[in-house]
Amino acid sequence: METIDLLIKIALIVIIFAISLVVAMYSTYAERKIAAFFQDRVGPNRAGPWGILQPLADGGKMFLKEEIIPTNATSFLFIVGPSLAILTACIGSAVIPWGQNLEIGGRVIPLQVTDINVGILYIFGVVSLGVYGIMIGGWASNNKYSLLGAIRAASQNISYEISMGLSIIALLMVTGTLSLGEIAKQQHGFWVDGYFSWNVFKQPLGFLLFIVCAFAETNRSPFDLPECETELVGGYHTEYSSMKLGFYLFAEYINMFISSAVMATLYFGGYNFPFMDMIHSPNLVAILGVVALFAKIFLFIFFFMWVRWTIPRFRYDQLMDLGWKTLIPLAIANIVLTGIVMTIFK
Repeated sequence: METIDLLIKIALIVIIFAISLVVAMYSTYAERKIAAFFQDRVGPNRAGPWGILQPLADGGKMFLKEEIIPTNATSFLFIVGPSLAILTACIGSAVIPWGQNLEIGGRVIPLQVTDINVGILYIFGVVSLGVYGIMIGGWASNNKYSLLGAIRAASQNISYEISMGLSIIALLMVTGTLSLGEIAKQQHGFWVDGYFSWNVFKQPLGFLLFIVCAFAETNRSPFDLPECETELVGGYHTEYSSMKLGFYLFAEYINMFISSAVMATLYFGGYNFPFMDMIHSPNLVAILGVVALFAKIFLFIFFFMWVRWTIPRFRYDQLMDLGWKTLIPLAIANIVLTGIVMTIFK
């Protein structure tokens, strides 16, 4: 790889990392504003106009608060837990295609860090590692509520990863590839040759299963049992303070951002948008594609927040019943149905 190509790649990584942190930071503001709207309140309105600087005030508070490590905690693992959570949250963005290639000065600049041919498996691997940060933090705290939260997180992730994996199999049968870049290219435009090109129209049940599992994997309500405040004080991060707590909270919002990007790429065309073939400038198409992808991501983030302030939390037995007795059978039925349809219309 040439030096300039390496520098471009590093710049892209830094930009995506910065965008992830900014989106996570302002997702906290959006969450509080949306909650206030649903509850007929004003929400944050003191720090800056309309409270727009509230995330900066919260971040400053996190940085300046005293670091506390409980006496009976396992110190090394107590630090490793939140570090691993934020690390796995950030590296998931490496295989997401953020737009078509840009061409500047005769040089092609890909808007994807790396397009590996097993991109979906990479995403699943990162998701699987993410739960270790929660488990380690909950166990190292030496607090029974934290330990219960960690156990819940582990069993919840194991249960719903199976359903998520099965829902993806049907999509792979349709697309024939594990590369996120290739899946995005296959959904070019919106209406092609008399049919919808986006995968959500080909796999509506698969998308429904995937988004339910995404709620569980990101520990978002109504699946936020690992940090259930009414039962477990604060769950796995009960004993955490300062930026260690901030890492856990940031990791949740970054996971929500990456999950939204993955769902937009797999099922809603990614950077593709209607009538894109009518634009003759490839660079303009690429830029508008990035805007379209982020619009879809923000709609999914809004949906995550809407559900949180609308649907009550499940009981733990309901959570497990839904995962094992409903989602897994539906995912298997979706695979069978997809196989039958592909055989008939082959």
